[in-house]
Amino acid sequence: MSGSEGDAKGQSVTLHVVSSLDGFIAKKDNSVGWLDGPGGVYEAGVSISEEEAAAFVKTIDCYVMGSRTYEHALELGWPYGDTPVVVVTGREWPPARESVEFYSGDLKVLVDERLKPRYRNIWLVGGAMLCQRFLELGLVDEIRLMIAPVLLGEGLRLFDGSVREERWSLKNVVGYKNGFVELLYSASGG
Repeated sequence: MSGSEGDAKGQSVTLHVVSSLDGFIAKKDNSVGWLDGPGGVYEAGVSISEEEAAAFVKTIDCYVMGSRTYEHALELGWPYGDTPVVVVTGREWPPARESVEFYSGDLKVLVDERLKPRYRNIWLVGGAMLCQRFLELGLVDEIRLMIAPVLLGEGLRLFDGSVREERWSLKNVVGYKNGFVELLYSASGG
């Protein structure tokens, strides 16, 4: 878990997602229970303590997500604590938490005028269409792709062919004891 590259002011937008080996981020019914399945142990992998994970999560200043990811997070018991969260949606929502705000509009305005003046470390955590749109608009500074040791065969793809060809620079690779692998890429030129 290394720090982000970001821009000259140290700000960054990180696209963080977990994918199956065959490139799916959810099953067709949007379920992600496959993330919790038992797997083999990769002896050469690293493990991270709960304290280390908690300290890392505290470095994230703001999360951005779509409405389905928001619904899923509520079902999970809200893993984001009191960290500010922006839900990009056109749907009307009752306020569920003080730390959550809803946004519907231009994504460049959201990032450049609303988020970057307030936050340094912004994490985009889903869904697929929102992540693809951020990539299309050039709003992502780094991609943190966690690959789970499972083949799903079908489901919802993170990259469905709508993203243009673009080179990214590999910054780090970490293999974990649970068989997951994390790839960290930064936008070329950054």
